[in-house]
Amino acid sequence: MNDDQIIIKPYNDNWPWQFEQEKRRLQPLINPWLKGSIEHVGSTAVKGLSAKPVIDIMIGVKSLVASKSAILILVENGYCYYPYKAEVMHWFCKPTPEIRTHHLHLIPFNSPLWHERILFRDLLRKNSELAAEYQELKINLSEKHSGDRELYTQHKWPFISKVLASQLE
Repeated sequence: MNDDQIIIKPYNDNWPWQFEQEKRRLQPLINPWLKGSIEHVGSTAVKGLSAKPVIDIMIGVKSLVASKSAILILVENGYCYYPYKAEVMHWFCKPTPEIRTHHLHLIPFNSPLWHERILFRDLLRKNSELAAEYQELKINLSEKHSGDRELYTQHKWPFISKVLASQLE
């Protein structure tokens, strides 16, 4: 898979297992910085939802500053670090930027971003109509922006933002 190419695949029953395998591998590596939990987020965490076949893992850390030294440990263990949205997370992919099977996000536990990601995932898990609407959007955006991962992501945000805002009303 090309770094920029966006391919949406039907839900794969193996995705939760892939998450659990990687979680078990990461737990001892990240334990010194861990605060909270290790979560399966993103579309592969929602049963039945089509997705890019990349397992998104969110790890709660004490702070970005306190977890900075985790970057080297994760790089030494197969993750590629990239300072994407560095003001709110430490972001990694695996095995390479060109071929991705996993995205790893070190995010301060209980931060606004932490809560947004958990809330959105849980809403999709509980509401099949919402999940179907999101899936349709992702498929349309993947066709329209198949060669631009960042544009694809940016154009999903209005939907996500609207869903999250509806929970505050």
